[in-house]
Amino acid sequence: MANLTEVTETLCTIADKAAEVIMEVYNSDFAVEAKDDRSPVTEADKRAEVVILKELKAAFPEIAVISEEAFSEGIRPEIGGQFFLVDPVDGTKEFISRNGEFTVNIALIDNHEPVAGVVLAPAKGRLFAGNTKDGAFEAGADGTRKKIAVNDPGGEALIAVASRSHRDSKTDEYLAHYNIKDMVAAGSSLKFCLVATGEADIYPRHGRTMEWDTAAGHAVLSAAGGKVTKLDGSPFLYGKTEEDFANPFFVAKGKVD
Repeated sequence: MANLTEVTETLCTIADKAAEVIMEVYNSDFAVEAKDDRSPVTEADKRAEVVILKELKAAFPEIAVISEEAFSEGIRPEIGGQFFLVDPVDGTKEFISRNGEFTVNIALIDNHEPVAGVVLAPAKGRLFAGNTKDGAFEAGADGTRKKIAVNDPGGEALIAVASRSHRDSKTDEYLAHYNIKDMVAAGSSLKFCLVATGEADIYPRHGRTMEWDTAAGHAVLSAAGGKVTKLDGSPFLYGKTEEDFANPFFVAKGKVD
């Protein structure tokens, strides 16, 4: 397959194409439906997924894709050592509330670890991408790129980021073990990216997430020098089983002990 630099560039292009149809829906009077698990879904999720799956198949026909909406409809291809994880619109609640904090997530998994990924927040004009070979970067709405890296607090107090829609008391209890000077809220996988850029230092998550929710943000954060682990510090892996892509609880960190 293509090298990680080329994969990352291709994923950025695909995310941009998906964003075009997402923003068409976002700027319209769209309807909200409920999936079988009662989670919300809109036309944007469905249309963006069609675009992403088509483009991934054209660029990487040999690599299986696990995508949220297709998975919920029972489309669950066998995965090998490499596969893509896709969430066409991560943060559907943020999309519905029109606060702009939703993202397109695409990640390449290799041997259970995210090695390349892109997180695009089209309404915010921010794209984050990276891979284990080249590091991570952010691109603005004008396409200008800058390298990003996690913050080194050097023993100083930390900035924590928590979910805007899913924060709970367990998160507050976990953060009580750290010297936290400020707390910011964000939706979707933007939380990983805020740690990757150094705008935050730590993001714990005790609520339910799926692998496609976290893989792209995990890839960007790892490329920026951060890490994602289970709460006990053990590795946070992907492709755990082909039947259940649910995640354990986790913490994403920059240079935090």
